[in-house]
Amino acid sequence: MNFLTWGRNPWGQDVLQHISWDLLWASLFAGLMFLVAHASYMVLSAHRKRSQAETDALEAANKDLPQHIPRHSFMARMFHWVMAASMFVLLFTAFLPIVGFQFAWVEWHWIAGLVLTGSIIYHIVHATFWLDFWSIWVGPKDIPEFKAEMLRELGHEVEGPKPGKYPLGNRLYHLAIVVVGFAVTITGIVMMQRIRTPLFERNPYATMSDVAWGWTYILHGLSGVGLIGLVIAHVYFAVRPDKWWITKSMIFGWIPRRLYLEHHDLKRWSVKGEKTKA
Repeated sequence: MNFLTWGRNPWGQDVLQHISWDLLWASLFAGLMFLVAHASYMVLSAHRKRSQAETDALEAANKDLPQHIPRHSFMARMFHWVMAASMFVLLFTAFLPIVGFQFAWVEWHWIAGLVLTGSIIYHIVHATFWLDFWSIWVGPKDIPEFKAEMLRELGHEVEGPKPGKYPLGNRLYHLAIVVVGFAVTITGIVMMQRIRTPLFERNPYATMSDVAWGWTYILHGLSGVGLIGLVIAHVYFAVRPDKWWITKSMIFGWIPRRLYLEHHDLKRWSVKGEKTKA
């Protein structure tokens, strides 16, 4: 399998041009294999929610909680769906021509890229000043939770912390999408110098070396094929019956009290008197 493609510049020098599109098929294959592996694993997994008896006791002790626990604000949900729509348009316009569906894709691609960029900027500001910014990030403090979760997956009852508002898997996925999303967005904005848009004049001779342009295209391509696998995984978890309650919260903004008590640590995600956070 080839990973990179090379070409010659006007001076006859070999320069990097892009990734090999063999990586597109590799990413699709890896994403599908992940689905099969995870679905098989879940058949044997002990899972991590509280037992019915423990949840019943918590529900009896927390009758003051509302039936619907706020999880995502309206603006946070709008950001999510705008970002999702722009992401799908970007992936379809980038890769459908490669697999043989020819159409005028460039304009749709850069417009979707600007929508994605705008939504990311909005989310950074929104999360920094109005939301619980650090609730979605992972760090050394999460090692005890990770150990406890792994032991529970193996069927052991341990006292380690349960998830707060966002399970560890969600936070790890968020970290991955942040890294890949920033890479594809920044390189995409740089590459817009070489296409015609009504925003600014095309400049195919922008002051970057052939090597720098080659690595820009490679990083953009790698981020793009990486997003294919990440999106496959995200859609898979969103439609799983055992995760559907989380997906519904991104539509309606809340989760049922019973599911809050089943899956979350009440001390790490206290809803009493809190404002809705993303």
